[in-house]
Amino acid sequence: MSIKGYSIATIDEFVGRELGASDWVVVDQARIDAFAHCTGDRQWIHVDVERARRESPFGGTIAHGYLTLSLLAALAMEIGLIPEDASAGLNYGLDKVRFMTPVKAGARVRNRVSLVSVEKKGGGRIIVKTMNELQIEGEEKPALVAETLAMLVA
Repeated sequence: MSIKGYSIATIDEFVGRELGASDWVVVDQARIDAFAHCTGDRQWIHVDVERARRESPFGGTIAHGYLTLSLLAALAMEIGLIPEDASAGLNYGLDKVRFMTPVKAGARVRNRVSLVSVEKKGGGRIIVKTMNELQIEGEEKPALVAETLAMLVA
């Protein structure tokens, strides 16, 4: 997806504006299990479906917080955070992250992104700060809010 009028040359005009919202993505048990396998975080609240049904205050398994955080980059790219005229976009870091609401297995989430700031670094490099809100379908509070940093290369 691309954002109308959004480019390296016009990026400053988008500061303070919402860039858009991604499509909904399902965070199913298979994704949670794959994340647990990759990271070694096999805490029962994430991977033991039967125990989580019995003992979890959420009525079932929930996604890892870092799994939900890891979805932000791809969903921001889907929106069009990296302008079409950029040669590359790289993760540069995080400024703030707050996990607000657990994501239950099977829930759908999407990322709503706003451009907070743009810092030109020279050599065609630009640091963009975005505010990301990972929304959970049907929930009032988001799963998380995070200020992320990306380096765009012209």
